[in-house]
Amino acid sequence: QVQLAESGGGPVQAGGSLRLPCVVSGGDFSDYGVGWFRQPPGNEREFVAAISWHGSVTRYDSSMKARFTISRDNTKSTAYLQMTSLKPEDTAVYYCAATTIIQRVGVRPQEYDYWGQGTQVTVSS
Repeated sequence: QVQLAESGGGPVQAGGSLRLPCVVSGGDFSDYGVGWFRQPPGNEREFVAAISWHGSVTRYDSSMKARFTISRDNTKSTAYLQMTSLKPEDTAVYYCAATTIIQRVGVRPQEYDYWGQGTQVTVSS
């Protein structure tokens, strides 16, 4: 059973940074593409970034590309979302997800097979 566990969320002031790890267990991490999504309060889940199995292909939401960086370390079975210059509108629950289509860098939640429970990020002004 593949499991994903996000961490690293919490309160942060506007302009600050956070790094969110996502640890994947129960499978070979290099067998999965990984995506990050977020769900702001009262809104639908939205795409943030995605990375292919080897990290050679990445994709970002255009509004976040300049501030967020997705990466992965296959030796640690961990993907990361580095967020900088955070804004109050970045407040959301952040989820990581995995797809068995290893080269996929999908933007839709239905393209992913496994999900973590999410980690709350709250940005105050």
